[in-house]
Amino acid sequence: MITAIAIDDEPLPLEILESYCSNIPFLTLEKTFTQTSEARKYLQKHPVNLLFLDIHMPAISGIDFYKGIEQDTMVIFTTAHSQYAIDGFNLSAVDYLLKPYSFERFETAVNKANDYYNFLNQKEEKEPKHLFIRAEYSLVKIALTDIFYIEGLADYLKIHLLNGKTILTRMTMKTMLSKLSPKEFIRVHRSFIIPFSLITRVRNKIIILRNQEIPIGASFEDAFFEAFGNR
Repeated sequence: MITAIAIDDEPLPLEILESYCSNIPFLTLEKTFTQTSEARKYLQKHPVNLLFLDIHMPAISGIDFYKGIEQDTMVIFTTAHSQYAIDGFNLSAVDYLLKPYSFERFETAVNKANDYYNFLNQKEEKEPKHLFIRAEYSLVKIALTDIFYIEGLADYLKIHLLNGKTILTRMTMKTMLSKLSPKEFIRVHRSFIIPFSLITRVRNKIIILRNQEIPIGASFEDAFFEAFGNR
């Protein structure tokens, strides 16, 4: 069960949130607040898993409020001002709801929070089946079996999916590798990470992933052929 509070300086959005939350079985909205000072006092004694947080408020912005809390809490920002989306993304928000939002859009956001909560609290010995990436101003869930290959582009990664779609995220290759099982994925080039399961064949220093050719970098050659030969 995910516990939450909501903070907004206007009562009507809080009433709508309360109504929406009452229809989500895995979510308990403990309290709502129109003043950030009262919310802060509550959080000091009653930590929660998730915040619904308006960004544009008179005393302190939701951005600054979230930066100032000590506990590691998920956040879904709610605001009528779309220009704040970048700030929410930079703070690793689960999602960003632009007012007025429908119940369906709200449900999408809290489902992301639930997936991420379950991911963070799963038993360490279990192999993860999904990857959570911050992209498109929110948290994106990707099934590991959907990944075709990963391409490095300076400070960004382009995740190519089997359905032809791509997801662009700001992340290093090293950070991405730390999230993937070495039994399933391997870096074969300065710019490419691939899944072992999709290798069709290897020709000289070229890996064929279905219909895609991926070069093997000189500094990755020995490690790749050793790992590939042991499978």
